[in-house]
Amino acid sequence: PKPTSDADATPRPPPSFRRTRTATAPTMPIQTRVTAMLGIEHPIIMGGMTGVGTPELAAAVSNAGGLGLMAIHNAGSPEEGRKWIRRLKTLTDKPFGVNLTILPSMGPPPPYDEYAAAIIEEGVRIVETAGSSPKKYVQRFKDAGLVTIHKCVTIRHALSAERYGVDIISLDGFECAGHPGEEDVGNFILQAKGAKVLTKPYVCSGGVGDGKQIVAALALGADGVNLGTRFCATVECNWPEEFKRRMLQASETDTVLMLRRLNNTCRVFRNKVSEEVEEIESEKGENMAFEDVAHLVNGKRGRQAERDCDPDGGIWSAGQVVGLIDSIPTCQELIDQLVQEAEETVHSRLNVLVTPSSSLGRSKL
Repeated sequence: PKPTSDADATPRPPPSFRRTRTATAPTMPIQTRVTAMLGIEHPIIMGGMTGVGTPELAAAVSNAGGLGLMAIHNAGSPEEGRKWIRRLKTLTDKPFGVNLTILPSMGPPPPYDEYAAAIIEEGVRIVETAGSSPKKYVQRFKDAGLVTIHKCVTIRHALSAERYGVDIISLDGFECAGHPGEEDVGNFILQAKGAKVLTKPYVCSGGVGDGKQIVAALALGADGVNLGTRFCATVECNWPEEFKRRMLQASETDTVLMLRRLNNTCRVFRNKVSEEVEEIESEKGENMAFEDVAHLVNGKRGRQAERDCDPDGGIWSAGQVVGLIDSIPTCQELIDQLVQEAEETVHSRLNVLVTPSSSLGRSKL
C-alpha cells in the first residue's frame, strides 16, 4: 500500500530498481480466440500510444508473450516509420503490430495514406487503427492479408467497425487514458454489453492493471485485454524516471478529463499544466475555445517535457489504472505476474466459490 503521510513513508529506491514480485512461468496459459488469431501466448495487448509506442517497448511486450504495438506516427514520417518497422523486426521474432491513429491535428494532417502504405509494404501482419472511422483503411489492410484491430469507445462504434470488416474490437472503457469519448461508459457495462451484441472477438481496454482484472474481463465476455498506461510504468518504456515515479505515487483520482466543453475529452495525468487547463475550462465555461488552451495542450510541448524529464512541463496521457501501479517491472516480469495472478484467481478464488448443488443440500441437513 502507498504511504498516507511522510511519517508513514519509508525510503523508496529509484523506480528503475523497484521490481515487481517474482512470478513463475504460467503452467496453463490462457488461450482465447484472440491468442489464436494473433499467434500470441497470452491474451495481452499493448495498445498503440503516442510518444511511448516505440519499437523497443513493442518488442519487449511481444518477447514476453503478448502483442506489442508500435505507433507509426511516432516515427515522424512514413519513411522513418518504415525504418522503425524494420528495427522492430530485428528486436523480436514474435508477432507484433503497428498502430495507425487518425485524429484531428492543429496543422496539416499527417500523411495517413503513406503511413498505411508503409505498414502494408513492410510486411506487417497485424494493424491497430484508432481515432476516426477506419472505414477508408480496413479493406485496404484486409486485401493485403492483415489482421485488423480497431479501438472503439462505444458499442455503436464497435458495431460499425464490425460492418467494415474489422477482425478484433478493442473496446475502450471510460477509465482509459487518452480519448475516452463523450458517453462516459465504464468497462463493467461496456464489456458485458459487448458480449450481448458483438459477433467478433473483442478485448477489454482501459483501466487494466492486474491479473484479477484479466479474469474479470474474460468473465464479462472479452477474449483478452489491452494495456496502455501499465506498460508505460515498465523498465523498457522511454518515459523519464520522473514520470514513472509520479505514477508510483499516484492514486486512481490523479487524472484530469480536459477539453470536455469542446467535445474532445482527453484523460491525462494530473499535473500543473492539466490543472491549469482545468481552471481555464471552468472560468471560460461555454465561451471556451481551443485557442484558450492550445499553448498548454500542444503535443510538441508534451514531447519537450519528456526530453526535459519534467512531469509538470506538459500534458501526458494516463488512465485511472495509475492507482494500481506499485512497481516498475520489466515487461517480462509484468506479463508473468499478470498471467500468474489470473491463474491464481481462477483456481484459488473462483473455484472455491462454486459448490455443487448436491453439496449444498447435504450441508443443510
